[in-house]
Amino acid sequence: MAPNIIGSTFILAETAIADANNNKMAAPPASSVKQSAVKKVAVAAAPAAKPAEKTDAKSAAQAEKPYQMEIVWHNVLLFIILHSFALYGLFLIFAESAYMELFVIYFTTFLGGLGITAGVHRLWSHKAYKAKLPLRIFLMLCQSLAFQNCIWEWTRDHRVHHKFTDTHADPHNSRRGFFFAHMGWLMCKKHPDVTSKGKQIDMTDIEQDPVVMFQKKYYFFVMPICCFVLPMLFPYYMMGSSLRVCFFSCSMLRYAISLHGTWLVNSAAHFYGMKPYDVNVSAVNTKVVSTITFGEGWHNYHHVFPWDYKAAELGTYNYNWTTAFIDMMAKIGQAYDLKSVSQEMVYKRVLRTGDGSHIAALLDANNNTTAAPTNELVMHLDHDKEDNAIWGWDDKDISEEDRKGANIVNNVTERKLE
Repeated sequence: MAPNIIGSTFILAETAIADANNNKMAAPPASSVKQSAVKKVAVAAAPAAKPAEKTDAKSAAQAEKPYQMEIVWHNVLLFIILHSFALYGLFLIFAESAYMELFVIYFTTFLGGLGITAGVHRLWSHKAYKAKLPLRIFLMLCQSLAFQNCIWEWTRDHRVHHKFTDTHADPHNSRRGFFFAHMGWLMCKKHPDVTSKGKQIDMTDIEQDPVVMFQKKYYFFVMPICCFVLPMLFPYYMMGSSLRVCFFSCSMLRYAISLHGTWLVNSAAHFYGMKPYDVNVSAVNTKVVSTITFGEGWHNYHHVFPWDYKAAELGTYNYNWTTAFIDMMAKIGQAYDLKSVSQEMVYKRVLRTGDGSHIAALLDANNNTTAAPTNELVMHLDHDKEDNAIWGWDDKDISEEDRKGANIVNNVTERKLE
């Protein structure tokens, strides 16, 4: 509390006048009274300023303190246990000739993969299409089978990844190395920028979906049943498999395979491949990753056009089973408003920022019109600015040109979630 200067001065002056009338002491000069009051006020005020200065110095020191990676050792231990169990499960398949269980592993891996690719990735994270209630429930259960955090958290982190790719705010920043982008980011505490930028991501659309919020509320009840209990009990009761094989092979081995499939998109699909659409982003196109992840490996295209439900330029199903699944759901009326990019917009982007490997760029160069651009020519284009990065269709920063250039299949008038 600040000292009361007016009150202190009044009391000192009144005391001096009373002493003069009683002839006990001479009244001090007015200037002396004033100086005494000011001195006392200054002395009283001085201690109050020290804590503020100390706090400011502490805050400044924290702000200047460089980020240091802090390993989360219990996560490291859990990953060691998981991979040990998975390797033992692989051994049991051959040791006990449990080859029929491979079909269970593949089928459950495929279902979990759909929960990630068609569900939390293309539907919820990027709003690349819309789905009716039965399909959303199915994809929620499949995503729970994959056990990669709840839909709400997965979506938030993925939108941050697209919005701030390869910055400190990117949860699996590929500039920190292949291993970090693959799985190391889950073994250490998040960079402060990941948390701060994550709070800026608009999640209102996700929070309005009752299926997502139900899973978020009951995640640690739904997830264990979908991810571990059912994949273990099904072959045990239906195929007569040993409980040991069911647990270590059908649950733990399958889970480890599923994780590494998703992680390859964060790592390999940012390191090894071509960049036919944009040389300025780290994401690349890789057929190998696309084959493993049911179509998620056309990553250079996906980072340029994240709202395309195909996550690829071509709609072929050879390396993109997720697109086949979404198209099938559209035919039976469960998926609608499937968004894709016009061929004209794709070719314009290829010629403007691609690495020259796209067929359109090669034809254009052969016709001696506009040669494919080099890195030096496109490094300073507007699209390379962080402010223009978008996470998907409903991102407020998406350009009007992109919206007008999009094709929407099974377009249905906007409706409330069922």
